[in-house]
Amino acid sequence: MRQFGVMGIALTLALSIGCGKSEEQKAAEQAAEETKKAAEALATAAQKTAEAATSEGLSAAAKALEGFAGAMAGTGPDGKPVQAVSFQALQTTFPDVSGWQRAEPTGERMTAPVSFSQAEVDYTKDKSRVEMKIVDSAFSQLLIAPWSMFLASGYEKQTSAGHEKSVTVAGHPGFEKWNSRRNSGELNLVVNKRFLVTIEGSNIEDTKVLEEFATKLDTAKLASLK
Repeated sequence: MRQFGVMGIALTLALSIGCGKSEEQKAAEQAAEETKKAAEALATAAQKTAEAATSEGLSAAAKALEGFAGAMAGTGPDGKPVQAVSFQALQTTFPDVSGWQRAEPTGERMTAPVSFSQAEVDYTKDKSRVEMKIVDSAFSQLLIAPWSMFLASGYEKQTSAGHEKSVTVAGHPGFEKWNSRRNSGELNLVVNKRFLVTIEGSNIEDTKVLEEFATKLDTAKLASLK
């Protein structure tokens, strides 16, 4: 499974909400903008920690790291600390998709130093395989920040093997990746500015397969979890 890291975040892209866009698009882009701001806060906190380690020694660095961890802890819209929901609750949102066999879901939850939970499930059909993972970031910038560059409106990268681009699915901001040589792809969405959904497929026709899974996911129930 892919792990969410925080290294290598050196770029965030500006967003604009243009006239003529639907309310759904505007909401998705606003969520992406807030995710970008979280990335900027993360980069600033990391820089201060590194400066403390260089100029004031290990003791000061240890204190800075403690403060960094506190800054990255998730807080809700009311400013209060947020704990991740159980992975069992996340599992209840996994869909049944016609024609695909769903395996038994798995999951885990951690409370410190950063609260998060995640649930995973595999789907198979003939030689095709789709893996769905949901992470409750509990609004932690540490988990959300690595996605910010890809969520920026208009982000797109084309290669001889495929593409990467920002997308909006059912009103949720995200980004997709496609490798035409391997017939594999990935769709990532942010739900309610908190839940990180990753849908990866191998031996599939195109990214529409992943979008089908995303539209079957009970995002309304997922967004309501607390």
